[in-house]
Amino acid sequence: MRQRLDIADVEMRTKIRAKYLRALENEEFGMLPGPTFVKTFLRTYAEMLGLDPHVLVEEYRANYEGGDELDLQPLGPPGVAGRDRSRGPLLGPGALALLVLVGVVAVLVAIGLTSDDSGNGQESANTETTRERTTTQPKKKAPAPTRVALRVVPSTPTWVCVDRGVGTSVIFENTIDSAQTFHGKRLRINLGKRDIELRKNGKPVQVTPGPDAAGFAFTPTRTRELDSGERPCL
Repeated sequence: MRQRLDIADVEMRTKIRAKYLRALENEEFGMLPGPTFVKTFLRTYAEMLGLDPHVLVEEYRANYEGGDELDLQPLGPPGVAGRDRSRGPLLGPGALALLVLVGVVAVLVAIGLTSDDSGNGQESANTETTRERTTTQPKKKAPAPTRVALRVVPSTPTWVCVDRGVGTSVIFENTIDSAQTFHGKRLRINLGKRDIELRKNGKPVQVTPGPDAAGFAFTPTRTRELDSGERPCL
């Protein structure tokens, strides 16, 4: 207000959408895609106004971000479990005698099998030939998919933006707290944070968990992670 600027002027100078600027002014940080976006937008907004961005970001961290989780360490002296696993089982005299007995029985069974008459041998050969013919028949391949069915399951409320490729309109932009499914020949998705499960045509997509934003592009045969400048809604 002191610099006689309105939201439209700030939006043009910072390239930040007006609705996100209003959310920053009103401290409605839940309307923004995620903590990474909040801190980035605060720095950009502060620098444009000639303010100290470090003060604003630290105040946001102190008031709205939780502490880091502690790593849990296993109890007991290190290396004990490894040493226990490395020790093999000890064989006593009784176990050795049992092994010898099993070996003798195996030899007797082998002698009995080799003494079968030629008729049984021919029948066995015919059975093996039939089995080989059955197992060598080529299996029919399932047809390749022609569309993408993308299921998004958030662990916590997460901002999501989806379109169908570069130059297309946004088909969804909102914060979700339950599973959503999107369909199309091509899909691009922008996630406010990585604590989320993705499945393309029923198969899981590897997403490293974390608070940072992430973006992906999908076709029926390919999945690719996007750089920040390639994601929709930015």
